[in-house]
Amino acid sequence: MKRTAFTHFHEKLGARMEEFAGYLMPISYEGINEEHLTVRQKVGVFDVSHMGEFWVKGPHAAELVQKITTNDVQALFDGKVQYSCFPNGKGGIVDDLLVYRIDAETYLLVVNASNIEKDWNWCVQHAQAMGMEIGKELYNASDEMAQLAIQGPDALKVMQSICDAPILDMEYYTFKKVNVAGIDNAILSTTGYTGSGGCEVYIANEDADKLWNAIFEAGAAFGIKPIGLGARDTLRLEAGFCLYGNDIDASTSPIEAGLGWITKFSDGNDFIDRPLFQQQKEDKPARMLKGFEMLEKGIPRHGYSVVDAEGNTIGTVTSGTMSPLTKKAIGLAYLDRAHAKLGSEIFIQVRNKQLKAQVVKTPFF
Repeated sequence: MKRTAFTHFHEKLGARMEEFAGYLMPISYEGINEEHLTVRQKVGVFDVSHMGEFWVKGPHAAELVQKITTNDVQALFDGKVQYSCFPNGKGGIVDDLLVYRIDAETYLLVVNASNIEKDWNWCVQHAQAMGMEIGKELYNASDEMAQLAIQGPDALKVMQSICDAPILDMEYYTFKKVNVAGIDNAILSTTGYTGSGGCEVYIANEDADKLWNAIFEAGAAFGIKPIGLGARDTLRLEAGFCLYGNDIDASTSPIEAGLGWITKFSDGNDFIDRPLFQQQKEDKPARMLKGFEMLEKGIPRHGYSVVDAEGNTIGTVTSGTMSPLTKKAIGLAYLDRAHAKLGSEIFIQVRNKQLKAQVVKTPFF
């Protein structure tokens, strides 16, 4: 089992550690609800060093990224980040990812930990078809980089005190190369997976201790705390963000998943599966991923059936939890289009009971 450059800190702090995507990761420190509210109200720090990082460089870099991702790389500029996904050539999704444009011939792709090998092989396949040099023009830096996500309303205030450049006015989904805690050329991006603002910082593994110690020293006055993957999941669900393997996978299209906004049919954007997704958007998908809120007592879970008032199956729950912030049971589900309108009454099959729920907007707060 792999360890991140921060694992020794988690163990010293007494975190509950479990295997996740081949890594020993902290699930919680003092409890998911407490950690969740820390991020919503103050500032928390996640070790996300298990994520994958691929560098794409050279004269074919933009062409490759444009081909294998659904968003429009032509819209990027130096210092801009884009949320996107890899279509799999069969109408589904290989993975969702972040695309960083360093310059016109340099991009950083950040992929999910559980999909690193699959994503790498997918990128290699298409890079080789363009004659790119693997290991040079396409490079897997996943084992060399460490990453922390500093999230919450006070996150940028904490980070500003240890950065050598202004970051408080950075726009959402942009990044800067800055000196953080004495570490040169750290990548600081105003991205995250919580819906509470903040940033993510990428550094080399050997600088991990310096970064961790500086952040927690600077954040002490703000009530900063380390946060585990348990709260990361409840936070992302409360924000209505998709989780690969639950809400999106090889059998779901971005159009069905409500990710039409990262599926750009602009001129020159001839990505894999474009004609299929374009037709699906025009015809409207038969099912759609929607948020719902329980109206009766019960917690929805991944895989639970969704039925109508007559007991006919109309969908499947993909994610569900009790929201620590709203104290309501919430979830995401693929629903037949006829039942996917806001306000629609649906029923979640929880064991032998059909519990009433309602389709609502996301985020849930």
